[in-house]
Amino acid sequence: MKVLVVTGASGGHFFPALSFLDTLRKRSISTLFVFPRIALKYNLTLPKGLNSRYISIKTIKIKDILSILNFLKGFIESLFIFLAFKPDVVIGFGSLASVPLVFFGWLFRIKTLIHEQNVVPGRANRFLVRFVDRMAISFSETKSYLKNYTAKIRLTGNPLREELQRMAKVKAREFFNLIPNRFTILVMGGSKGAHKINEVFLASISKLSDKSKFQVIHLTGNIDYEWLKESYEALGICNKCFRFLPQMQYAYSATDLIVCRAGATTISEIIFFKLPAVIIPYPFALGHQFFNAKVLEDKGCALIIKENIFTAESLTEILEDFIWNPERCKAMQLNFENIPYPDANNLLLSEVLSLS
Repeated sequence: MKVLVVTGASGGHFFPALSFLDTLRKRSISTLFVFPRIALKYNLTLPKGLNSRYISIKTIKIKDILSILNFLKGFIESLFIFLAFKPDVVIGFGSLASVPLVFFGWLFRIKTLIHEQNVVPGRANRFLVRFVDRMAISFSETKSYLKNYTAKIRLTGNPLREELQRMAKVKAREFFNLIPNRFTILVMGGSKGAHKINEVFLASISKLSDKSKFQVIHLTGNIDYEWLKESYEALGICNKCFRFLPQMQYAYSATDLIVCRAGATTISEIIFFKLPAVIIPYPFALGHQFFNAKVLEDKGCALIIKENIFTAESLTEILEDFIWNPERCKAMQLNFENIPYPDANNLLLSEVLSLS
């Protein structure tokens, strides 16, 4: 069996695809991983020995002739990759990069499957669902957006990296050399950071009355790292700052409360680690992050703050409440029991095998 997996450049597409590829490879299934050339700029690490190719596709802008030409170039590249590999199944993990290869799968009568990580389906998957044999979704709420295609939809969840395993808080905090029993806040804005979250969070904690009550793990992104690190030191706040952290299992396991965006992978990881959350959804990209976050808020596992009212004053009040009332975190953790977390990799594998 030969399986071609294609994905977009963002971490939300890229990491679930890599996780599932690992599952396929462990079953000795021949694989080919295809992704946009632009992903090379993000220093995303590929596993050793992974058979991979990249294509020229990136976001199309109607008035940008170069982006249109890149799409056409990527379309042709995709055709050559498809004909050379001769897959038995094509799997798309979303974004424009998936469109040509999944389309060629349909055109040549090869079995096809697409996976949607977000609650609200992206434009590429909304287009492709009419052609594919199966569509796998991460959240049951997605079905309401695809009422004409329910017969081909399967709820599998979102594949997570194998190394993301829960561990005791004490062990995780030892990894960062943090204070064992202190309230710990994890701050992150996605794989490239989020300046708005970095700025508001720092202003917020500078207003907190007792800075010895908490400590911070902050994934800053590249641009804000230096000034955030210096600012924490000036404020005398116990912190661990990282531009990017590969060992996220330690960060999640060490945490009492997370302040973050609502990318699909982040939401899936929050559910897996049962982390009470303050979520500031990214307001652009069709606003899909709000609907991801709402899955948690509706179950009492998170608070949503819209970006237009996300201020230091509003966040300070929320953080004070969590830090001084740790029972609130425990109550929110219990609410995660109402959100089932399926074994996405094995459920996806079953769907792929059923297509062959």
